[in-house]
Amino acid sequence: MSRTSRRLMLAPMAGLAVLSLALTACGGTTQDSATDSSSDSARRVTGTANPDAPITSGLKFGFLPKQLNNPYSDIEVAGGEKATGEFGGEYKLVGPNDASASSQVSYINTLIQQQQNVIAIAANDPNAVCPSLNQARDAGIKVVTFDSDASKDCRDLFINQATTEGVGEALAKMTSDQIGGSGKIAILSATPNATNQNAWIEVLKQQLASNPAYSGIELVTTVYGNDDDQKSFQETQGLLQTYPDLKAIVSPTTVGIAAAARYISGSSYKDKIVLTGLGTPNQMREYVKDGTVKQFALWDPTDIGYLAAYAGAALASGQITGAEGEKFKAGELGDYTIGVDGELVLGPPTVFDNANIDQYNF
Repeated sequence: MSRTSRRLMLAPMAGLAVLSLALTACGGTTQDSATDSSSDSARRVTGTANPDAPITSGLKFGFLPKQLNNPYSDIEVAGGEKATGEFGGEYKLVGPNDASASSQVSYINTLIQQQQNVIAIAANDPNAVCPSLNQARDAGIKVVTFDSDASKDCRDLFINQATTEGVGEALAKMTSDQIGGSGKIAILSATPNATNQNAWIEVLKQQLASNPAYSGIELVTTVYGNDDDQKSFQETQGLLQTYPDLKAIVSPTTVGIAAAARYISGSSYKDKIVLTGLGTPNQMREYVKDGTVKQFALWDPTDIGYLAAYAGAALASGQITGAEGEKFKAGELGDYTIGVDGELVLGPPTVFDNANIDQYNF
């Protein structure tokens, strides 16, 4: 499956226009784009970009996902490793085994001591990592967040999977479509402080409160599996026992949705409860095939790490400074333009179901 075809628009979800790419396909930058944005000034964007500069050879990259041995994170960082190999960089993977708020701090400090050129991090907490990340930046290290952002004033760029609004709206629409627009639902999230999870959930809540099409849907609770398979499994069991009239569980985390599917598939709740959210095709294939899950969504996580690596290389090589409007080429993904607050949007997610899931392998 080509990368172009993997980044399909959400055909079954007409009306999600906000998922359009915040990108343009052209190269180059200007001095004005690096100096005129007050938002960029607050983010310490300095210097002048040289879009014609080559990528510096031998750049040292430290990739720090939310946690090691997380299937989704493993796919993301594999994309980063591929990209660093393409431009001759040195790839290092470090990280905690848990996704707690402060678990990444010691690893950032170690990467500073090792004099990495770029730190690429999926933040477990937007604020807990900031003092260490700013120490890294003071040492001349470029900081790129991916998947889950840190506070804007302690990183140079953020690689977003899709717009926050787009993901939240997608979750609302998939849920509504599958439960007929009415009924009680619950959310199975990752950690309470996960930046991306909380942002998507907030948009989902806003949609339920403001969109007349969802007026019959009641969100009864949000629980947290901490991106741990067993805890997510147990939380699913608890939800279904506590709310016997629950119609759907929405899990915007790949660990959570897979654990929930495993529980439901072997229980009396199969065919009685809707499960949807964000997952990888390889994790979810058996549950789609056996009818436990009808529909879920995601983007290609490999591309997130891949784009993070090329963005970090462009920063460290002086092709860009991180200012809004600057442009660079991200290998086989093509040309990207930096948006407001140093954000780059990978693209829209794809909805997976029994009709298309076998076309994907990640």
